[in-house]
Amino acid sequence: MLTQYDHIPDGLLTLEADQLIGQLPGPSLIHLPGRKPQPLFVSVLMHGNEHVGWEAIRLLLKRYQGGKELPRSLSLFIGNVAAAAEHKRLLPGQSDYNRVWPGCQATESAERRMMAQVVDLMRERKPFASVDVHNNTGLNPHYACVNKLDSAFLHLALLFSRTVVYFLRPKGVQSMAFAELCPSVTLECGKVGSAHGVEHALEYLEACLHLAEHPQHPVAHQDIDLFHTVAQVKVAGDTRFGFSPGESELVFDPDLDHMNFRELPAGTLFGWVNGRGIEALDVRDEQGAEVARDYFQIDDGQLCLNRSVMPSMLTKNLEVIKQDCLCYLMERYTAHLDQQ
Repeated sequence: MLTQYDHIPDGLLTLEADQLIGQLPGPSLIHLPGRKPQPLFVSVLMHGNEHVGWEAIRLLLKRYQGGKELPRSLSLFIGNVAAAAEHKRLLPGQSDYNRVWPGCQATESAERRMMAQVVDLMRERKPFASVDVHNNTGLNPHYACVNKLDSAFLHLALLFSRTVVYFLRPKGVQSMAFAELCPSVTLECGKVGSAHGVEHALEYLEACLHLAEHPQHPVAHQDIDLFHTVAQVKVAGDTRFGFSPGESELVFDPDLDHMNFRELPAGTLFGWVNGRGIEALDVRDEQGAEVARDYFQIDDGQLCLNRSVMPSMLTKNLEVIKQDCLCYLMERYTAHLDQQ
């Protein structure tokens, strides 16, 4: 399922994400030499409808065409090119490429075996750092995610944004697998089609290639806005839901995505419930325990927050909600900077 290259295939950098399927046989791992031998690992198109990583990396590599040496070796993993061809997160019958890395809870699949192969191959190359580049739906700022509260990880994240999210769930994500090999981050670069997202990711990757080492001193509290993901919110599989009044059992506020990265008080309205109880939501904490009643309540048909939290990745994209989740709930985590 995985194809490896020791060069950039001819014409690859001229292609849009939805054209890659015509040049690559499938997921591909490209190893390129640089002045510093320890490679930067970059993964793009984990989700086929999130193009920012491919757009940024191809602009970056164009800077080094014509024999110009990369400042550091680079290993580039190009993921779900089949879904990218159809502008979909994933295709029917596929596993989510960012839920099947080592440590996942997914069932056995070709995608899961491939991700284990990628990790094994990169373990041999001793990567310097790992960067997984994503878009998201909804109105979100640019931010970085880490899976370890370690100074090197936090400094790598701060190179992208002072807004940093620490999470341990969902399992099976690329950054969590590579956190066992090297400092790793996930970049969230806003919506698809944003030129600013591409430019921001491009300059970040360029900066990573020029890093000589990872700072080891602790991150100062005043230099970071650190949040901890405490719960993932999904709509229960048998629940009819939407954003417009009608036959839905669960109707969300049409401006829900405006609540992203806002610290919301208890009582904030999320939507309305018709003929269902709190079981219309599936809310899981870091350990996978069901905690819907800890975070939500229903009062006279209104679905409201039960405590103060900050949401991220709230989206109005019904397909994304079905395939992934409605949002994540976070709390400020500055006290835990002392764990570095």
